[in-house]
Amino acid sequence: MAASGTPVSGERPARWHRLGRTLTARAVGVSCAVALVSVLVTALVAIPLATRSAERQAREALVAQARLAAEALRPRIDRGRTADEERIIRQLRNQGIDAYLVRAGRADREGLPPEVVDRIAAGRNFSGRRAVAGEPAMIEARWLPDGNGVALTRPATTGIWQDVVGRLWLPLLAGLVAGSVAGALLARRLSRPIRNAATAAARLRAGDRAVRVPVEPPEEAADLAQALNDLAAALALSEGRQREFLLSVSHELRTPLTAIRGYAEALADGVVGPAGGQRAGQVMLTEADHLDRLVTDLLSLARLEAADFVLEPVPVDLTQLVSDAAQTWSARCAAAGVVPRTEIPDAPVPVHTDPGRIRQVVDGLLENALRVVPPGAPIVLAVRGTGPAELPGGVLEVRDGGPGLTDDDLTVVFERGALRQRYQGVRKVGSGLGLALAAGLVRRLGGMIVAGHAPEGGARFTVWLPAGGGAYPAGDAGRGDVGGG
Repeated sequence: MAASGTPVSGERPARWHRLGRTLTARAVGVSCAVALVSVLVTALVAIPLATRSAERQAREALVAQARLAAEALRPRIDRGRTADEERIIRQLRNQGIDAYLVRAGRADREGLPPEVVDRIAAGRNFSGRRAVAGEPAMIEARWLPDGNGVALTRPATTGIWQDVVGRLWLPLLAGLVAGSVAGALLARRLSRPIRNAATAAARLRAGDRAVRVPVEPPEEAADLAQALNDLAAALALSEGRQREFLLSVSHELRTPLTAIRGYAEALADGVVGPAGGQRAGQVMLTEADHLDRLVTDLLSLARLEAADFVLEPVPVDLTQLVSDAAQTWSARCAAAGVVPRTEIPDAPVPVHTDPGRIRQVVDGLLENALRVVPPGAPIVLAVRGTGPAELPGGVLEVRDGGPGLTDDDLTVVFERGALRQRYQGVRKVGSGLGLALAAGLVRRLGGMIVAGHAPEGGARFTVWLPAGGGAYPAGDAGRGDVGGG
């Protein structure tokens, strides 16, 4: 029993400790504290005001009683102690008022201050506070002819405070309870959007991308809900693209593997004779090269944002780099029936970049263009320096006379697999990795790459590279102009 009870006793403090750290509990505590402070402040202000009001009313009542007693005793006070006087004095005592009768300048009993007696004897009224029989009291005295008079006294501490507090404690307690309840309800209302957001975040973490949070006030909670909804939508879109990308990549991997496997099985089964062995080997080597390029692109994309991605920027003549690339690709263009053209200035175009990575970018752009350009259409490789109104550096362009890209294509052209998904089965497409890799490489090198429409009728890809070492503007990839041109 002791062992089974131990976890329960250990869980309760943790639960209460956790409860005390919740927003609801803290809001309730704050609202209760505010209600308590409000009640205390109200009490500190209201009780003295109510006490003074009660004292004023008591004095006014005492004044009225003194006036009535003087009128009632005026014709009788010279006769000595009468039954009517006793009845009047008894009625006053029942109301907590003590009466002193002054005859011929002398009080009928001790306790009344001498100055009050002297004023009555002198034919003057008295109103104020004095000690009566050693206790503070309110005194209202009225003179009568022949040195006679009546003085009414009421103790100053007649329980007015207790009476006021007795009347106010219930409303104050009701205000405290109402404030606490209202604070609790308000706290639950304010914390509900946060609880909904926490629940939605947990569902997102569990893989539920269809979760949505109600967007409701206050404004901060609505912003949080909208941000979570946008995050869920972005995650769903990103994961959908990742699935499509993996499907595309798996297809690209399977194509060369199928060819290699088919020829390998043919060779193993002896189906391919000595005469066809060389052809089989050439096909297997070509497909292996294709597979190697695909795996290399995948690894480069995976490592592109890593801190240890190797870049070796050095001073480079962009004119010479593009000239070398044009010579290399001229044979492939001629074999495909495509017309290669170059627009290269006579003067060097110096930039500061990694020549190997930029050559990789140029080769990728040319390969994409060669895949879609029909025979007889041009592929243009151009280089120019930047003008005075542009960022210092160099610009290279790859333009083609192929089917081109729509305005909608230009918004997603550098996303992995986006164009492959759109045009698979419509035109010849690759793995969908080349443009994403080119954009990432240019961005890491401090440059910018944009896509647009070429004057030759196809697509145009423009790359700007910085002129010198040091800090460069953050790279960008998208649609627009480069360097302000």
